[in-house]
Amino acid sequence: MLTDEFGREVTGVRVSLTDRCNFDCIYCHNEGLGDTRGPMDPQDDEMETDEVVRFLEVAAEFDVDAVKFTGGEPMLRQDLTEIIERTPDQMEVSLTTNGTFLPGRAEELVDAGLDRVNVSQDALDPEDFAAVTKSGAYEKVLEGVDAALEAGLDPVKLNMVVFEHTAGYVPEMVDHVAENEGLQLQLIEYMPELTGRPEWNIDIQRVHDWLAEQAAEVEHREMHDRKRYWIESDSRSGGDDTDTGDEDGATNSGGRGMVEIVDPVENPTFCANCHRVRVTHEGYLKGCLNRNDDLKPMGEMTKPEIREAFREVVANRVPYYGEYMIRNGDGEWEVNDEYIEGYAQS
Repeated sequence: MLTDEFGREVTGVRVSLTDRCNFDCIYCHNEGLGDTRGPMDPQDDEMETDEVVRFLEVAAEFDVDAVKFTGGEPMLRQDLTEIIERTPDQMEVSLTTNGTFLPGRAEELVDAGLDRVNVSQDALDPEDFAAVTKSGAYEKVLEGVDAALEAGLDPVKLNMVVFEHTAGYVPEMVDHVAENEGLQLQLIEYMPELTGRPEWNIDIQRVHDWLAEQAAEVEHREMHDRKRYWIESDSRSGGDDTDTGDEDGATNSGGRGMVEIVDPVENPTFCANCHRVRVTHEGYLKGCLNRNDDLKPMGEMTKPEIREAFREVVANRVPYYGEYMIRNGDGEWEVNDEYIEGYAQS
């Protein structure tokens, strides 16, 4: 297993299969690359099936045990089932999708080896949903969630980006997962540095505080020093903190839903516990979501080239907050010039 100089083992990879998408979400940052989504037809710059599989085989050599396929919308790839089928057996396979293509395909993906799915769902009202996603596919998303549950992908984790446009929808989304068995909610902190709209940002701590007041139980996870809030459907009441370590995949049972917040912005603890390398749809390795100055091509995608590039990217990984970005005398985050100069010379 490869470890960077900060002691962070790389145990997972996040592979973007395309930047194409049938939605136009106003918060999209396209895996940190910016809003570069192309036309809907397959593009020549996308990694081919064999290239994706070859990379995963190399990652498996380094004991990577989890892969998440993303996009764009990864289900626009007609070879997705084949890619999942050919993913090394040791890897847990998950998928982040808008859910519109899950009806009719969820079962075949599970048969191919899909273990978990995250479905982006930012509101429970069709008009509110359309305002955020610029899509009229609200009902199709709901069908997709149902299809995933029927195919055995339980729990289905709903992803909701929390910012000015969606913060008001959080309470009903929390109630929704508490009332519907098999659902969990992942509230994702809005990343203004990647989207260029800082005025849309909200104080995510207020959401933490509100959830703590509503929760029947609060679990503490070691990973990212993260909390899970367990919400009861019949009543919301403050609960005690419980230290549970880092067990994934917990599911709700009738009337009790799990809500978790992903809050990486200005969070050194989050960065210090990052164990994932990203791959762009064009076949570049990316050591950090927030950076595009560390993109590393994998050449012609031969295994020796992939191995060399993978080793180099891991060796150059640094925590974004705490190393790439550091606090100045006023307590504000600024780029670490010493790191930038050293990186440029290396």
